[in-house]
Amino acid sequence: MGRRSYLVAIVAIGALLAGCAGQGGTQARALDSTQLGSTGSPGPADPVALIGNWRLAEVAEEPDGILRLAPDQIQLFGRCGMLVGSWRADAGGLFVVGMFGASGAEGRTGCEKAGRSTPEWLRLIRSYRLEGETRVLLDGEGALVARLLPGAKPTAGPNLAASEVEPPEVTDEVRRRFAPAAAVRATLTPADGDRLVGRWVPAPGPETAYVEFGADGEWRGSDGCNGQAGRWIAGPGGALLATTGFSTLIGCDHAPVGAWLSSSWRAGLDGETLVLLDARGEEAGRLRRAG
Repeated sequence: MGRRSYLVAIVAIGALLAGCAGQGGTQARALDSTQLGSTGSPGPADPVALIGNWRLAEVAEEPDGILRLAPDQIQLFGRCGMLVGSWRADAGGLFVVGMFGASGAEGRTGCEKAGRSTPEWLRLIRSYRLEGETRVLLDGEGALVARLLPGAKPTAGPNLAASEVEPPEVTDEVRRRFAPAAAVRATLTPADGDRLVGRWVPAPGPETAYVEFGADGEWRGSDGCNGQAGRWIAGPGGALLATTGFSTLIGCDHAPVGAWLSSSWRAGLDGETLVLLDARGEEAGRLRRAG
């Protein structure tokens, strides 16, 4: 494990354990998936076009920030050093980010929680659109959160190789990965965000494994042995995108709920059973309401 990976992993694992120890109740306000979808793509939407190194504009919290969107991760170079996490976006214009690690935040004013939570301005983002060479990130009301301007050059610093801050490569495999997902099949009812909020357990499976979708866009869960967490967003047609962070690796006979979510692009209801679907429309997992 390299120095950079070690530093990020230490902060991320601490954040995971802190989160598992303090699982509060969900907020009352549910995400409005219809509204999110309608504001998500007023212009063309192509998630591949988000990949790159971007200079942040109109973000007061990060006046000199750089956002690096690679196919497998997101990095924020800013006032708290480097934050790292995961992101999801689809051809319908939905966008969600979850940060789970930090490097270089030690001793910086206002950065005590860096790596333990996603910055508030990133939490606000629900959708994106393309405007020429600029990428625009929007909140749930369709209001501007940030503009991404091309040509940014992150500084590698002591914990990254120069190659790790170069513009990410877009291959044919990457394009296939971000291709529009198959529609929810006719035997299922597309699930919306309001229906998802709450606690679910595998169907069938052990009740020690669970997923709890919060109305604040956070999810927490367990495969039966290991705590897991991330962020999620739902949209029209059963669209469902979720990020995942680090997890402990205690071995057990488990239900990989985190992997189900990270591979899901849509969700449908088979009666009262929630069916998670991958990009090809095949089942990633089934969940039922807890209790």
